[in-house]
Parts: sequence; C-alpha cells; structure tokens
Amino acid sequence: MITLTEKAVKEIRRIIEDQKLPEKTALRVGVKGGGCSGFSYTLGFDDHVGEVDQLTEVEGVRVVCDPKSFLYLSGTQIDFEDNLMGRGFKFGNPNASKTCGCGESFSV
Repeated sequence: MITLTEKAVKEIRRIIEDQKLPEKTALRVGVKGGGCSGFSYTLGFDDHVGEVDQLTEVEGVRVVCDPKSFLYLSGTQIDFEDNLMGRGFKFGNPNASKTCGCGESFSV
C-alpha cells in the first residue's frame, strides 16, 4: 500500500482544485529507469484506473500505481514539504537500499 501524509493530501487536493481536474482524478505514482541511483519516482494525475492498477484511497484522495512500479513502491509514504530547502513531494520508500542526495531517485 502507498500512503500519504496529511500535508501531501492537502497539497494534492489544492492542485486538483486549482487546476479544475475531474472529481475522479487520481494521483498516479510510479517509477522509471534513470536518475543518479537507478530508478526515478514519477507523479502525475490520471482520471483512468486500469484493471491491473493498484488503487488506494487516503482521506478521499485516490492513489493509483501500475503493478510493475508497485513492486518497488509498496509500503512507501509520500509527504509534502515546503521549507527553505525547497518545496515538493518526498518519498519514504522502505524498499530503497540507496537514495541520492536529492531524494528523487533510488536503488533496490
């Protein structure tokens, strides 16, 4: 399961509302090859959930992940930070054996 912190839920709801996205819009989370550690995280919005996608709902926010990415992201918590060091989503991935300094890529 992929979870969201309260801050992440609040920011995702704000983006959906500001961009006037459809009510059924889900946060699509995934991984792709690349980045300084081997894999990079991907985030986007999608109003289509496939039959094989993993779907979870956190405080009314739908989170969807393809099966291949879910192998690497199961148990991950997504947070949102807004401070002097930067603004963005942060991944707490228990499957990552190594992460890069920017926190946007990992290896297993």
